[in-house]
Amino acid sequence: MPIHERLENVYAEVLARNPGEVEFHQAVREVLESVSPAVGKHPQYADAKIISRICEPERQIIFRVPWEDDNGEIHINRGFRMEFNSALGPYKGGLRFHPSVYLGIVKFLGFEQIFKNALTGLPIGGGKGGSDFDPKGKSDREIMRFCQSFMTELQRHIGEYTDVPAGDIGVGSREIGYLFGQYKRITNRYESGVLTGKGLIYGGAQVRTEATGYGTAYFVNEMLAARGEDFAGKTAVVSGSGNVAIYAIEKTHQLGGRVVACSDSNGYIVDEKGIDLELLKDIKEVRRERLSSYAETVSNARYIEGAQVWDVPCDVAMPSATQNEITGKEAERLIRNGCTVVAEGANMPTTPEAVQLFQDAGVAFGPGKAANAGGVATSALEMQQNASRDSWTFEYSEDRLEEIMRGIHTRCRETAEEYGMPGNYVAGANIAAYTRVADAMLSLGLI
Repeated sequence: MPIHERLENVYAEVLARNPGEVEFHQAVREVLESVSPAVGKHPQYADAKIISRICEPERQIIFRVPWEDDNGEIHINRGFRMEFNSALGPYKGGLRFHPSVYLGIVKFLGFEQIFKNALTGLPIGGGKGGSDFDPKGKSDREIMRFCQSFMTELQRHIGEYTDVPAGDIGVGSREIGYLFGQYKRITNRYESGVLTGKGLIYGGAQVRTEATGYGTAYFVNEMLAARGEDFAGKTAVVSGSGNVAIYAIEKTHQLGGRVVACSDSNGYIVDEKGIDLELLKDIKEVRRERLSSYAETVSNARYIEGAQVWDVPCDVAMPSATQNEITGKEAERLIRNGCTVVAEGANMPTTPEAVQLFQDAGVAFGPGKAANAGGVATSALEMQQNASRDSWTFEYSEDRLEEIMRGIHTRCRETAEEYGMPGNYVAGANIAAYTRVADAMLSLGLI
C-alpha cells in the first residue's frame, strides 16, 4: 500500500533523522502505509502534525552499565530506555537483554508498543528498553550485579506514574527480581507498580507468564471464528520454544488445535501426534537444553537441524521467535502448503513482502501489535492489582485477558471494515490505535 502524499515528507524526515535504524524505518513505514486512508478523514491530525510527533520519541535515554564478572574482570555494556509516547498513560514496555540490542531495535520496539498498548483500551503509553548484555552463560551472581548496575541508572527515569518497564527477551522473573530489589534499595520505597512481571510472592500477577502466548492463541481463535471456523481439527506450527511459544502451544491445545512443530535457533522439532507440552517445558524451562533432546525422548518425533519450521505444512502459523523470521520465501512456502491464518506472537517477525503475499493470497494475518498484546495487557492488570493492593485468581485474570483479546480483535476488524478494507487486520490495528493516540494528543495540547 502506498504512503499518502502528506505522509511522504514524514517518512523522509524519519529516515534522515534516524540513519541506519532499519528496524525502526520498517515499523514506521508499515504504520504510515496503514494509516494513509485516515489522513483524508481526519485533517485535524495532519494540521497538528500528530504523526510527526508520534514518530519522534518524547525521551531517549542511553547510559553506561559497568559490571564485574565472577573472575573480577570489568565489562561495559550500554543501557537504553525509549520513553516514546505518554498520551494515554505512563510509558509501558519491556526490557530486552540481548547482544543484538542497539538504538534502532529499541526504537522500533518502543514505536510498536505505542500502538499495541493503545489497542488494549487500557491507560498505558508506549516505551521500551534494554541492553546489549547477554545473560546466556552468565552465573546468577553476574546477572544480579549487571541488573543492579543497570537499575542504578534506570531508577531515576521510571516510576509507577511515569514509566513502568517489564520483561522481554533475556529478562524473566529472575532479572525482574534483581531489578526490583535494587530499585527498592535505592529509592527506599516498596513501589510495586514500577515493574511488572514480578514474582507472585511480591506483587506479581497470575497469568503474566502465560499471557503473550495465551493471547496470541485467543486472537487466532477470534480470527477463525470470524471465518466461521474454530481450532478443532486444525494443525499449527509455532516458531521458537521460549515463553511465548510454549504458552501459545498450551492454549492452542486447550482450544482444540494441534501444534505439530516448534523450533529453536539450531533447527526444529516435528511431532505429528502433537507437541508433548510437559516434555517441552521440562527441556526448555527446567533442564534448559536444546530441542534436539525432544527427539531423543519421543520415538516418533524428528529433529531437523539447520532448517526452518515453516517447511512443515499447517493450517495456522504463529511466528513467536524474533523479528523478520518470515520473508517472502517462507510466506510462499506456507501459502503453498495450505496455511490460512498467521498471527505474530513475536514483534514484527514477518517482513513487509511476506505480509503482502499473505494478504494477496487471502490468508488472515494478525500483526504483532494486536495478536501479541496479551503480555502488556496482563502487565497493565498487574499494575491495577498493585495500585489497589489486591491479588486476583488465575481464573479471573485469564478471563480478563480473553476479554481484552476479543476486544482487540473486534476493534481491528470493525476499523478495517469502516475504512473499506474488510479482513485487513494490519490496517485495522494501526488505524484504530493511531486514532486513539491522536485524539488523546489533541486533547492534551501541543506538548
